[in-house]
Amino acid sequence: MSPLARTGIAEPLLMPGPDSPWSRVRQSMAWHGHVVVHANWRDWLPAAIADPQLRPLLGARDWQRLNNLADPEARDRFAASRLLVKYTAGAALQTPPETVELASKAGGRPYLRGCDQIEVSLSHTRDLLVVGLNRRGRVGVDTELADRRIQYSAVQRHLCTPAERRWLGTLDEAEQQRSLVRTWTLKEAYTKALGQGMRMGFTQFGFDAEATTLLTPQGEPASHGEWAFATFELDGGYLVGVACHDAGLRDDGDTAVSTMLDEGFLGEVVDLVGRVPH
Repeated sequence: MSPLARTGIAEPLLMPGPDSPWSRVRQSMAWHGHVVVHANWRDWLPAAIADPQLRPLLGARDWQRLNNLADPEARDRFAASRLLVKYTAGAALQTPPETVELASKAGGRPYLRGCDQIEVSLSHTRDLLVVGLNRRGRVGVDTELADRRIQYSAVQRHLCTPAERRWLGTLDEAEQQRSLVRTWTLKEAYTKALGQGMRMGFTQFGFDAEATTLLTPQGEPASHGEWAFATFELDGGYLVGVACHDAGLRDDGDTAVSTMLDEGFLGEVVDLVGRVPH
């Protein structure tokens, strides 16, 4: 793995299965306030298929969604992605993964039900799954193939601000392609963090040539340090973009479920899990 831009964002952690070293997730949340993990969904597939606790792990909503998927590969990838989210959030909250419930807000933005203090984002492409958690503000993650071909002449006026077009136009074709994919990935991550997705025009904001600073369309700074951005190149030819917000709220780094999760909601979840037939 090689970070393309070093900022305050922690490097993504590889978590290849349920038996991964989840203490690293807790450490990242304590030290950095956020964590980004990644995995090949096929590595999680044996657990998703063989675990007799799959139904209580997924929860009622995701179990129903799983059974509504007709394509076998889509079913397996969905199960693996939900398990990765639940194990990651469970590690951060120091609670069993089956007590974590992933839900969606209007527009599709995911959140952890009963624990609004931690923001969550997920992305996948081909075999790669990526999950981001942040206890200090918004978070967005996106992944693309690093060698994805994008025709600059066809997308420049829909994807790039005038300031971005000025510096992209000075690059040779190979570097232009790399920078364009990196910019695309970061813009996806940022709009996911805002909960806007593709509803927000990509020409309404931009990044500098190092892809670390948020800019106005004219190329002026658009934030005051509350946003951090980074792109990472993972083994297998994947590019991961991360947008991480710091709302400036002071905390002691404690993400244990006993202090972050609503006690009434936790009691309901534990009772519900206890009633699920094993």
